[in-house]
Amino acid sequence: MTGLPLSVRNLHKTYAGAEHPVFDGFSLEVEAGSLCAVVGPSGVGKTTLLNCVAGLDHWESGSIQAGNQMVPMGQPEASALYRRAHVGLAFQQPHLLPEFTVEENLLMPFLIAGDLEPGHRAWVAELLATVGLTALAQRLPATLSGGQAARVGLVRALARRPGLWLLDEPTGNLDPATAQEVFEFLLALHAELRPTTLLVTHNLALAERCGRIVRLGTLVAVS
Repeated sequence: MTGLPLSVRNLHKTYAGAEHPVFDGFSLEVEAGSLCAVVGPSGVGKTTLLNCVAGLDHWESGSIQAGNQMVPMGQPEASALYRRAHVGLAFQQPHLLPEFTVEENLLMPFLIAGDLEPGHRAWVAELLATVGLTALAQRLPATLSGGQAARVGLVRALARRPGLWLLDEPTGNLDPATAQEVFEFLLALHAELRPTTLLVTHNLALAERCGRIVRLGTLVAVS
């Protein structure tokens, strides 16, 4: 797995009916393989930034580039292909498919793409071992604790070895002790696989353990 350098240049984004833009000339450079926390008050555009980088949202002007590829905007098919090739997404709610086992949930990205190969099962087993869930591979999501489900969500986002790992409050609905535990696994996964990672979080203690903090909603955007 190789992280992709990320470049956001002069981004302008306004939601319909909003009094002020979310981004008005926002720029950001993120080195390949780095771990970058995105923090700031609610409503300043943290999730919007992730959605734009993932090609899930549109913007008025500016550009976003991941490695050598410009992120498509307003092109649903091209955006889907870009995400399949380069992006892994994890959210506050893991959104695991309830009728499938943990292993099947991790294999689902390959099944959807139609490119499941024998070696992918071994890779999924390796990911589960990294987060201490080997014994739960055949369990259904309803039998998992919140922390276990969060760990499955993290590794499912890495199943296709993405260059960008985009995490939107992956520990946000967990109690402090469980959030800390899941974050340790997050750090271990990043250290081993080195995807370029943007982590949206309200937990400043966790953010301070990342290599870099991007602060939105302040005069100084990047620290």
